Amino acid sequence: MKGPSVSVLKKYLNAMSKNKVKYMTCERLSHIVGVYPEVIAENLSYFDPMLNMDPSYDLLALIPQIKEYISNEEEKKAPAAPKVMATRKDIDEYESVSDFVYKKMTFAGMVDRNLVLREKDLRILKRLVNDELAMLKKKK
Repeated sequence: MKGPSVSVLKKYLNAMSKNKVKYMTCERLSHIVGVYPEVIAENLSYFDPMLNMDPSYDLLALIPQIKEYISNEEEKKAPAAPKVMATRKDIDEYESVSDFVYKKMTFAGMVDRNLVLREKDLRILKRLVNDELAMLKKKK
């Protein structure tokens, strides 16, 4: 079963923690948050399915489970690595694919077979190849 959205849970948790009441129902939380009680019950039924059947269920009992769920979900999210892009400035350094090969992949006039291209170099090479293919299509 897919869990509820972390942002929605944070909104509910924030509203529940700001109000210093001893008993919080879906109806009371709906007045605070501005969402229908049925929607709140549907989102929080992930933690206790009885919430849909009992309108007088105390939501404050779910706070520890909600906090644990939020912390687990935030741990799962790994920061994405920045995407390496080949800009026009990088591509303009080379006239063609052969120029790229000569400047990047040769050593003293000989092709270096041990050279390993980085991701950015491969993206530049790909763009150069695509540009040359487009030029050939235009000539035909």
